[in-house]
Amino acid sequence: MATHQPMHAPSTTSACFAVLDPATSEAFDEAPDQQPDELDAAVGRAHEAWRSWRADPAARTTALLAAANAVDAAGADLAPLLTREQGKPLAESYAEIARVAARLRYFAELDPQPQLITDGRPVCSEVRWRPLGPVAAIVPWNFPLQLASAKFAPALAAGNTMVLKPSPFTPLATRLLGSVISAALPENVLTIVTGHEPLGARLASHPGVRHVTFTGSIPTGRAVAQGAAASLARVTLELGGNDAAILLDDVDVEKIAEHLFWAAFRNCGQVCMAVKRVYAPARLYSHVVEALAQRAKTAVVGAGLDPATQLGPVNNAPQLARVERYTARAVAEGAQAVAGGHRLDRPGYFFAPTVLADVPAHSPVVTEEQFGPVLPVLPYGSLDEAVEAANDTGFGLGGSVWGTDLDRAEEVADRLECGTAWINHHAELSLAQPFTGSKESGVGVAGGPWGLFGNLRPFVVHRPQEA
Repeated sequence: MATHQPMHAPSTTSACFAVLDPATSEAFDEAPDQQPDELDAAVGRAHEAWRSWRADPAARTTALLAAANAVDAAGADLAPLLTREQGKPLAESYAEIARVAARLRYFAELDPQPQLITDGRPVCSEVRWRPLGPVAAIVPWNFPLQLASAKFAPALAAGNTMVLKPSPFTPLATRLLGSVISAALPENVLTIVTGHEPLGARLASHPGVRHVTFTGSIPTGRAVAQGAAASLARVTLELGGNDAAILLDDVDVEKIAEHLFWAAFRNCGQVCMAVKRVYAPARLYSHVVEALAQRAKTAVVGAGLDPATQLGPVNNAPQLARVERYTARAVAEGAQAVAGGHRLDRPGYFFAPTVLADVPAHSPVVTEEQFGPVLPVLPYGSLDEAVEAANDTGFGLGGSVWGTDLDRAEEVADRLECGTAWINHHAELSLAQPFTGSKESGVGVAGGPWGLFGNLRPFVVHRPQEA
């Protein structure tokens, strides 16, 4: 099996682990299972590279813009590899790669300016911005390239270096992306390491790291924060969501059904900001369930490399088992699978797009993040009841409100306890806006200038005012 070598090979020979194609559940390639000494060496090289990388903002801008161009040029190599290991349709892989290039360009051109503080004293105080040092990034398997760029683009633009670890389920496209980008950067500014645990835990707790940025589950996020605390490193944690969509009683069901369906099922439901539960007014409930079920029944499920595919497989066997378990329990508790509800009888990790009705509100498919092609739809009597149910969760990433009266919808959206609330759409983000969660959905802010400043620290210079 061919392997995709990193731009800067590790100093010692690693064992390898198999990478599976979720459309077949068979191994198609392998990646290095790097060891602690290799990780330590990578962090050390990142620290050495930081000394010069932090010194020249203009050179950083030029290098990052060149890296963006290189990503664009490599799309035909990156996209099929991403689809092969992650499972998503090829068109979505190309879109993910385009987002990587766009994010590099956006952050390359941000320029944090010094700020003069005047407070009446005969002193001139100026706030300047300094990079933190080597940054550790740990990235999940659902959007491996896009989420990697959400971490390395602001970190590198701020003058930091980075050691980044992708999920063992999706290491190959990230390694190839690292090679493409590293060709435009000074050596060791961006390093990709791959391997199984405890590699990620060691990276998060490494004393040479000054900022740890992680996307993944709440339990792992807690462990990452505990590890980073040993060296008092800064942490940014995006820990998933259980986003609710509230449909108002004036909603045009047929008008919004297609958009609502894909807000829940894009990337096979494996999106932290996906709609994961729908609350519909009782008088429209049957109509909403049928409209969503019809779209689930007609969605084309298949291998991501097939141009006809709209929904690919679940990425990995443990996640498929989780989806099966949550669905089976909901049905056992009285829910009806009005579409799907079962694994497809074919090779790979395919689960039929599933819409559940009459789901008990306490079922894990409602209260937890199912992260798969399953959508529970629940009725509500009063709007207050719907808002209370939407907020009755430890998550707080996103939410949405759907209706005809936009002012009323905005009033309801303002009551949601989450980082972002959308009206008549969901999970659409600009590169220039902050992305953050409330409650257990995360710590810190990514996106926009906030993401850049999350990778900087203030440095204040005092001097007497001239007479």
